[in-house]
Amino acid sequence: MDHWRYLLVLVVCLVLTAPLEFLGPGVYRRPRLLLGALLPTVMLFVAWDLVAVAAGVWDFNPRYLLGVFLPGAIPLEELLFFLVVPLCGLLTYVAVETLLGTVRRRGSRSATNGLRR
Repeated sequence: MDHWRYLLVLVVCLVLTAPLEFLGPGVYRRPRLLLGALLPTVMLFVAWDLVAVAAGVWDFNPRYLLGVFLPGAIPLEELLFFLVVPLCGLLTYVAVETLLGTVRRRGSRSATNGLRR
């Protein structure tokens, strides 16, 4: 079961943030936003990992991995981490932005209604 641990943590992150897609304009429904946020992040951190692994700065405990490695000794789970974590962050950001916008609009309407009385 330990081999699935890293992957299971990523799945839990996705499951917990998935409902946020339905608050406001969403993320999955805006592929340009999604790609614009993920592509630079993934490229930067995969390059960072490749350099760090090649230099012996860090490695990955095989006990918690499935054993599928990409060229350069980066585990599949690590690549998925660089996709999942920014995606969850983006989902959270868009949901919070939507909720704050709703609160602000309600607050400005209340202030306007108070002036009319």
